[in-house]
Amino acid sequence: MLEEATLCRLIEARAEATPTAPMAVDERGRSLDFAGYHAACLTVAHALSARGLGPDRLVSWMLPTRLEALVLVGALARLDARQNPILPIYRGREVRFIVGQAKPALLVTPGVWRGFDYAAMAREIAADHPGVETLVVEEGLPGVPQLGIAPIPTPSTAALPAPPRALPAAELPVRWLFYSSGTTADPKGALHTDATLWAAAKGMALGLELDASDRIAFVFPFTHIGGFAWLLGGLATGACQILIENFAAPDTMAVLRRNGVTLGTAGTVFHEAYLRAARACPDPPLFPGLRAFPGGGAPKPPQLHDDLVAEFGGAGICSGWGLTEAPNLSMVHVRDPDAKKAQTEGRPSLPEVDLRAVRSDGSLAGPGEAGELRVRGPHVCRGYLDARLDAAAFDEHGYFRTGDLGMLDAEGYVTITGRLKDVIIRKGENIPAKEVEDLLYTHPKVAEVAVIGLPDPKTGERCCAVVVTRDPADPLRFDEMQRFLREAQLMTQKIPEQLELVPELPRNPTGKILKHALRARYARSETDPA
Repeated sequence: MLEEATLCRLIEARAEATPTAPMAVDERGRSLDFAGYHAACLTVAHALSARGLGPDRLVSWMLPTRLEALVLVGALARLDARQNPILPIYRGREVRFIVGQAKPALLVTPGVWRGFDYAAMAREIAADHPGVETLVVEEGLPGVPQLGIAPIPTPSTAALPAPPRALPAAELPVRWLFYSSGTTADPKGALHTDATLWAAAKGMALGLELDASDRIAFVFPFTHIGGFAWLLGGLATGACQILIENFAAPDTMAVLRRNGVTLGTAGTVFHEAYLRAARACPDPPLFPGLRAFPGGGAPKPPQLHDDLVAEFGGAGICSGWGLTEAPNLSMVHVRDPDAKKAQTEGRPSLPEVDLRAVRSDGSLAGPGEAGELRVRGPHVCRGYLDARLDAAAFDEHGYFRTGDLGMLDAEGYVTITGRLKDVIIRKGENIPAKEVEDLLYTHPKVAEVAVIGLPDPKTGERCCAVVVTRDPADPLRFDEMQRFLREAQLMTQKIPEQLELVPELPRNPTGKILKHALRARYARSETDPA
């Protein structure tokens, strides 16, 4: 595994080590090897430098998961610019907030993608923020209109600024601004360095035993912080990325099969889709070379691991846990026991990760005892762009407060039990949403479920289950749900008092259910659930 202090130097080192090995391929058959990737990054860096971009200039960009996005990142890294990747699901309200707070020199978007005019949105926002320029990327980047099709000669670096210095991790400057992915109402901008992102990538690569033979199903937004762990992991090990910019496209599974996917990312919603596709068309096998299903970002039903192993073989689900402020804090190892893969999020991904569970009174929880998970270590961001948020984010000992509830067992494996704010308080009694969700997932009629708390004048909050049923013609009934949970010996206070059936649950790009959207929708309903 190659290890370099900066992304820029890692790109150079990989191009020297395995220049003709495949770096990335997309649905259209376009591809780059590592030498071609390095050359494209330098070429685009020249073009962007001519536009006045260089060290410390901030560029906000929101591109789909395609070759152009990977090259833009490398070009900006060579210029030692600061980068602010924005999720493509964001629209005018969110992007306007980010631009107003971050004040980028350049806002990069596609034109029209998946029916939405990003270019028009960018121009409208830039018009209200003097000094912000826009760049629309359609089929190519400045300097490389035929990216992935025509060979790109490596240009001279004489006209470029000096590459970023290789400093100790603690001294590297902030070069990345990631906004939280929107499971709460207000996104927050987390400040990262090349070192904090590398810690996430290294832990993931070690847990998966990533190597040059791997073909990674890159099916989620590259602009998510997890996308950069995959980019860095691929560069460090020589693995190849299979880029999918629209997972819902009819030919997605065919593209992944054709390119020999070995790692089926990237979370529960994707894993369930792979399982459905394999069962619907078992011959020929969907992914005959598959090694594991890396995941994260959303709870996993424990049965899903067993189902995937039975269908595909391999290591099954190897999930990790982290957040925008501290990605990939824990990771399931491919050689871990099946029970740990099915029911936990692995152990701390690097020895330097100092993880603890803290009781509500501030004392340390014991093994197997739930508490708020707090962490110190190389993955943790340098704080927020809005520094006023830092005081609440870190405790008095310097541990980052993740807001996740969980426990560490005697061997150090992490189990997430919910969010600190995902506890329903009914008549003073705490109801962990995940406990109820895990039970409902075992009901044969339930395909997906989210349990939320809704305001109630009598109880403070009432417990509501929002369910996607497997067969809409045979829906889950309210009395049926309650009886099932009583028979599972769930305490009466935790049994949902309301049931809502929906065709699908709202999710962010990594598969996290947007519970704040569900609460907003059903808090307005006064219908008697029974």
